Amino acid sequence: MIDARSGSARHNGTEPVAFESQFRMGSNTKTFVAVVILQLVDEGTIRLDDTVDRWLPGLVSGHGNDGKRITIRHLLQHTSGLHEYSTDMFKDEEDYQATRFRHFDPEELVAMAVAHQPNFEPGTGWSYSNTNYTLAGMIIEKATGHLWSEEVRTRILEPLQMGHTFEPGDWPALPAPHAQGYNAFSRGKPVADVTLLNMSWGGAAGSLITTTEDLTRFWRALQGGELLSPARMAEMHETVPATELQAVFPGMRDGLGIFWSPTRCGGFWHHPGDAPGFSTRNAVNEGGTRSVVISENTTGDAPVASRAKDELQVLEDVMCVGQ
Repeated sequence: MIDARSGSARHNGTEPVAFESQFRMGSNTKTFVAVVILQLVDEGTIRLDDTVDRWLPGLVSGHGNDGKRITIRHLLQHTSGLHEYSTDMFKDEEDYQATRFRHFDPEELVAMAVAHQPNFEPGTGWSYSNTNYTLAGMIIEKATGHLWSEEVRTRILEPLQMGHTFEPGDWPALPAPHAQGYNAFSRGKPVADVTLLNMSWGGAAGSLITTTEDLTRFWRALQGGELLSPARMAEMHETVPATELQAVFPGMRDGLGIFWSPTRCGGFWHHPGDAPGFSTRNAVNEGGTRSVVISENTTGDAPVASRAKDELQVLEDVMCVGQ
């Protein structure tokens, strides 16, 4: 494994980011949750075509939302049409400061989502929504009797010896060593330190903390066939166009908790991750023999399309070297 770094651990500072720094992986969490769901499918505990209402009766209802018509597959592939609850949160620095230590129950997050009309009828479109994975985490808990994070720990983290990856609960800090996380709430304004944050609002959609080494181990194990049966891997890799993201990530397709992006040498599997102050980008090839994980400690400081283009170029260059 080759490590590289640039920039600093603190704004206007000179201290480099420690290679073993821990950071919030954001929506990379979704891939872990999808793996647990697919393992439960292999075990016969749940089916991908089970409805949300089968496991969480009455929770998704009102304003045109109907859990009887949304399946677990819809959740994992963002084809449920459910509204993105996080659009109602952290609108500006004042909102962040007022709510950063607040605990959010998953039921509360779902209620925020279903207070809105769905974006489309289930299965007829594609729209990225944290609500989908909040519900997936709740289904894991209902099906197993354990917290989703406990299932991730016993099924993935412990077998892969990912000792620096964990779910923080209501703890708002990061263990040492870590870089500070910064966010620009408004373009052109100074960045704000957003390192301290209760990630219960992310939950099964984005609360895990990790390191680049641990996350690399996970992606290689997943694509190397260590976590899922061949049948479930095939289902995970059945993709649909990620239509909402095409302007930012051209050609991106969405599987079950995993994305595919084209490159000049073919393509790679990945899942972007963003939490206030931290962005994670990654790529892994089909067999898990080549991968790259990038952690950034500033968000919102550049136009999304421009930043995404630069990030994808770095990933492509690493994945295509020598190919």
